[in-house]
Formats: sequence, structure tokens, C-alpha cells
Amino acid sequence: MRTKLSIFIALLLIGAVSVNAQSNNDTKAAEQVMKAYKDGVESLSTKGLTNLFTKDSEVFESGGVEGTFDHYLEHHLGPELGNFKSFKFSDYKIETKLDLPYAFTTETYIYTIVLPEGDRTIKKSGIATSVLKKVSGEWKIMKTHTSSRNAK
Repeated sequence: MRTKLSIFIALLLIGAVSVNAQSNNDTKAAEQVMKAYKDGVESLSTKGLTNLFTKDSEVFESGGVEGTFDHYLEHHLGPELGNFKSFKFSDYKIETKLDLPYAFTTETYIYTIVLPEGDRTIKKSGIATSVLKKVSGEWKIMKTHTSSRNAK
């Protein structure tokens, strides 16, 4: 009887470790999607960014509804990035909560934009919350909301 109980407990522990490992992998994978988005913006390139989002994604920025990511990219982000000399994030932190098949992220950061005219600099503290969904084994951003204020 003791042997069966010991085996049962061992199997439960192995299952718990396996679930925890998968949870860690999903957290890292969701955070990697957010990092890829951040890296794309910093490189001032829109290449590959659409692949990070679901087709029916929703983008909200500083109180405005920007539409799908494709619409946001074409009418807002893409033209803006083309007008910047640089865009850099600092003090970046991300917190992720999983509730499969969803991941919920909160990012905090300071971003610094340098405009080409006279090297004018804009520095703001920002926050972004995003909802990602695991689609066919890949994490995709469904909704994202960003806001900012002048950095202290």
C-alpha cells in the first residue's frame, strides 16, 4: 500500500513539475512576442510586425481607438517611425499572467524619441497592457493599449 501511495505522489509531483515547466515556456514565449514588437519599433522597421498580431487585433493608444494592427501600422505607426531618427526603450519591465489560451502582459518603460530636425528629443514614461492568444501553437497579440506621460 505504501509503495502505491509513494508512486501516486511521485506521479502527481512529476505532473506538477511538467505543468509548471510548460507555464514557464508559455510565459517566455508570450514575452518574446512583446520583445519582438519592441525591438521592431526600436529598429524603426515595420518588417514582420504584422505577424505578431491576430488579424482582428485591436490597438488603443492614449485614449484613442486605432483599429486593427494593420490599420494602425498603415495610418499611424509606420508613418511615425519613418519620421524618427531614433526610438529607444529604457527601464523596461514586463509582467505576464497566464490563463491559457491567453496571456496578459503589463509593460512599463521610458521611451526616448529623437526627431531629425535639430535632434529634438521626446522622453516619456509609458505603460502598455496587452492580451495575447495562443493560436496554432504561436502567441499573437489580440489587444494592446498604450499610454504615456512626461518622464520625471
